[in-house]
Amino acid sequence: MSEPLRSARIDFSDAAAPRAPEFDDVYHARGGAFAQARHVFLAGNGLPQRWVGRTHFVILETGFGLGHNFLATWAAWRDDAQRCEHLWFISIDKHPPRLADLQRAQTASSEPSLARELVSAWPPLTPDLHRRDFARGRVHLLLAFGDVAHWLPQCVAAVDAIYLDGFAPAKNPDMWQPALLKHLGRLAADGATAATWSSARVVRDALLGAGFAVHRRAGFDGKRDMLCALHAPRHRAARPAGRRFDGTAGRIAIIGAGLAGAAAAQGLAQVGLDSIVLEAAADVAGGGSGQPAGLLHGVLHGGDSPHTRWFRAGALRAHAALAVWLAEGRVRGELRGVLRLERSLDLARMHALLAEQAVPPDYVQALAPAAASVQAGCAVNAPAWLYAGGGWIDPPSLVRAWLDDPRIELRTRSRVQRIEPATDGRWRVIDDGERCVAEVDQLVLANADGAAELLPDAHWPLQRSRGQVTLLRESPPDWRPAMPVAGDGYAIALPDGGVLCGATRDIDDDTAELRDADHRRNLDALQRLSGRAWSVPSAELSGRVGWRVHARDRLPLVGGVALPAHQRAAASRQDQPRFIARRPGLYVLTAFGSRGLTQATLAGELLAAMISGTPAPVGASLLDAVDAARFDARDARPSAPGRSQAD
Repeated sequence: MSEPLRSARIDFSDAAAPRAPEFDDVYHARGGAFAQARHVFLAGNGLPQRWVGRTHFVILETGFGLGHNFLATWAAWRDDAQRCEHLWFISIDKHPPRLADLQRAQTASSEPSLARELVSAWPPLTPDLHRRDFARGRVHLLLAFGDVAHWLPQCVAAVDAIYLDGFAPAKNPDMWQPALLKHLGRLAADGATAATWSSARVVRDALLGAGFAVHRRAGFDGKRDMLCALHAPRHRAARPAGRRFDGTAGRIAIIGAGLAGAAAAQGLAQVGLDSIVLEAAADVAGGGSGQPAGLLHGVLHGGDSPHTRWFRAGALRAHAALAVWLAEGRVRGELRGVLRLERSLDLARMHALLAEQAVPPDYVQALAPAAASVQAGCAVNAPAWLYAGGGWIDPPSLVRAWLDDPRIELRTRSRVQRIEPATDGRWRVIDDGERCVAEVDQLVLANADGAAELLPDAHWPLQRSRGQVTLLRESPPDWRPAMPVAGDGYAIALPDGGVLCGATRDIDDDTAELRDADHRRNLDALQRLSGRAWSVPSAELSGRVGWRVHARDRLPLVGGVALPAHQRAAASRQDQPRFIARRPGLYVLTAFGSRGLTQATLAGELLAAMISGTPAPVGASLLDAVDAARFDARDARPSAPGRSQAD
């Protein structure tokens, strides 16, 4: 569980050296933030020389502060003709600046255009790992908001260079503890370096304890010395079996061209990997991905559970990524907010929940019925949560946009009958005519419950449910919401004047035909949402049927497929997903349920990180929560008294 986030308090009275009153220290030396970044962190880590010729280069920073180190690094990368293909910059900050303070700090930036891009992309201050992409998708900033004591153990990455920044050890001792900085050794890639402006004994000892060889060099702005370090451990602990992502992807195929398959292919394309997408139908986005519109928004619950954190992170990432596609007109939809009516809590308890979790208003707000009605532009009869970054998306247009990429080859009418391992460690994909349609190094099963059919020995407790949506040709003039309204069902006003409402949920129901009784169920839900009667003749109703696939815990399946239990080493740990051994080169991405639009972007990028060996866009505990091997791990744990392993 993450702690509530508190933004930074910044004293700008001395423009040359903004100060943090809480720590009685300055954000950067008077000699200049960019000059300090270049002398201490870039030169101290041998940059830009060390990233020359690399496909991916990963930097980890402790203490984002006002963003100067990131901007100086981005500028150095931009100006280097021999730069790496992809620059990854992970930065942790316990008290990130508010947007207005960041903007003020960057007013006189040495790199004004880069600073404007950073400011415009600044995320809501929630305790998550926020990814932002710049330079046409080649510079990736991962902002981990929260305590370094939480995030260093949570980082899943192989780091090439470390910027140890932050307030002085004497002012902020918790950040420099040897036991904490020992995690740097786990994160360090071969040949990793570190640099810091501090030469304090506690910092030197911490680096030595993490397996670094440390030396001093001249400091910056009158400071006698600083520390540089090279990771040279006597021995390196093996990564857990389920976290060994070596980045040697080779040839990749994806089965399924719905939201999951398209998200996987797009995630791989973003990190420079080609893929082949095999779809059984004549067109993409069939099944549950073919609805004319769907909702996208986060969640808020009393406890910051893995479910809450996953869907919050998913919604925030989807908004950041899809807003660009919408602005370019490549995807149909709107991200101007979602109102979710609250029937269980009164307004006072809603506000108390927001205060308890320190949730920022640009993520979610609690509104009285009158205020909610103003936002909706029509009557709302209950208090509501306003998810400012939510909205609706046309899933087929998103799938087509994601697949329209030169790195993605789409093959429709490819009906996969089975998959089988080849003798050289690759995977063979066999169609219904017994032809091998692909032989690949990495294979991703993104074909909903068809994934389980291709792997009958996999342990995935999946459930299939039928959903029918109802489309009204026109909405009445007195009730047409300006943004989607949800709660018991949902209503989305479409640009053509119609209203989409739904959706029913019936377990293990294979009826493909539209049912008038289900239209009436959707209209009843719409009446509860709107507080008005909806008497619409059946002839004026249309709709669509699709099927959702859920896992038992309502989280997706993402990642490597577990080896069958009898093939795993008997002495190895099995109680956590990360320790479960995997079938080499075989992955799954499925079980999005009814919230595919909210989580597809994040899930696709997470899968791509696993295959490419690039930094994971979520922390380790959240990765465990969605790991495709989590049910194998749960079965390996002793049952609690009075509880079966199937619970």
